[in-house]
Amino acid sequence: MGKFLSKIFGKKQIRILMLGLNAAGKTTILYKLKLNQRVRTVPTIGFNVETVTYKDVKFNVWDVGGQDRIKPLWRHYYTDTQALIFVVDCGDRERIDEAREELHYVIKDSEMQDAVILIYANKQDIPGAMDSHEVQEKLGLTRLRDRNWHVQPTNRIFPVLWILTKFKKNWDLLDYVTETGTFNPLVQRLEKVFVKG
Repeated sequence: MGKFLSKIFGKKQIRILMLGLNAAGKTTILYKLKLNQRVRTVPTIGFNVETVTYKDVKFNVWDVGGQDRIKPLWRHYYTDTQALIFVVDCGDRERIDEAREELHYVIKDSEMQDAVILIYANKQDIPGAMDSHEVQEKLGLTRLRDRNWHVQPTNRIFPVLWILTKFKKNWDLLDYVTETGTFNPLVQRLEKVFVKG
């Protein structure tokens, strides 16, 4: 029965869209996740996509460039996004208002309504950088009462752990159903349709 449910529901995967203004550090974060080391990067023209596996979950991370001419293309990456990592350069006080506008523009799109939001407060080691609380305030996050969001400082080792916790409850329920046979009549009907069909 477990193999059958796995066929229907697929493997544990999360599609993550990583956005932010140019030079916020998105690509550096992506490759730190992937390779567990800091690599030298160049500005992203277009996108980078990598699969990062943590425990039994695959994170498909789409890092899209943040230059002005690329931002209008962001919407083409929204489809099927389950989580948004919005990277903020905490040392760039001059552009925090622009970051707020871009973030709110993205999350108001109907295709992003169900995505959980992780604000990655990057570059906090720069003198005079904003702390996580100030980033939360400047981005107007407390007004997002109907959204699931979290601000995470850069001192955290694995920035997608918070995202994982948002999906774990559903997977635990699926594992329970698989192991115990709960909802057995439903499973039997589905097996007849999908396995024999």
